[in-house]
Amino acid sequence: MPRHLLHLLTAFLVLAATSLPTHALEITDARGRTQSFPHPPERIVSLLPSLTESICALDQCQRLVGVDRYSNWPAAVRRLPQVGGGIDPNIEAIVALKPDVVLLATSSRASDRLEALGIKVVALEPKTHADVRRVLGTLGQLLGVPPEQGAERLWRVIDAGVQAAAQSLPPRARGVRVYFEVSRGPYAAGETSFIGETLQRLGARNVVPAALGPFPLLNPEFVVRARPDVIMIGNRSMQAMTPYPGWDSLPAVRDHRICAFGPDDADVLVRPGPRMADAARLMARCLAEKAP
Repeated sequence: MPRHLLHLLTAFLVLAATSLPTHALEITDARGRTQSFPHPPERIVSLLPSLTESICALDQCQRLVGVDRYSNWPAAVRRLPQVGGGIDPNIEAIVALKPDVVLLATSSRASDRLEALGIKVVALEPKTHADVRRVLGTLGQLLGVPPEQGAERLWRVIDAGVQAAAQSLPPRARGVRVYFEVSRGPYAAGETSFIGETLQRLGARNVVPAALGPFPLLNPEFVVRARPDVIMIGNRSMQAMTPYPGWDSLPAVRDHRICAFGPDDADVLVRPGPRMADAARLMARCLAEKAP
């Protein structure tokens, strides 16, 4: 074939290929709903701190244009517009940011209102280690980050960090019976929560059984009967040391085997995301210091 005809054929094939319709990016969220995107979103509003942290851990912080009032890590997100909370978002403020997508928890009541206004919503709410890995994968897909450069690499770092924390514990700290309070109520971290799974990997025994669910609201009397060896309180409201009825009789309280974490550490502990290895280290340090 003459060279000029070959060049013409090559140019035609390139033009034909570039003019073919591209496949839309399809993301199925935790509600089972699928959203289509012509390309990875560039303007994202996040209404859940763990999702905010995960986006930044995937090196895509620059796509965030707004966050909820509790998103405070990494420091760069504190400069972004705040649009309320996951339960009480400022819908007008979100619309004004013209997001390509809003990320929120499945428990948020804002989904239907936002979708009625034509805003795409992806609901994700990790509650277990497997959920965290899956959510990282979904976010990586949404952001167009290859798994080996993003979600899978990040999960390996998290998993290795949790394992290292477990290996750092002295033998006497293994098998310790733990009660972990996530917020005043008391709301506890059960065996099936991501916190409970971390405790299990550390060799601790959770006094809140799987049958009660991931984060049950307990009667304080339950803890009195359970008689944990160590109490951990990741209570950001700073009401950690307000006594519950009957707790004065607990040996863990009498012997000061309580770890009441401050606000910054509490954020690390109760957010299922890229800082779970840091959370494991905090819990391991508590067990090493407070184990009877």
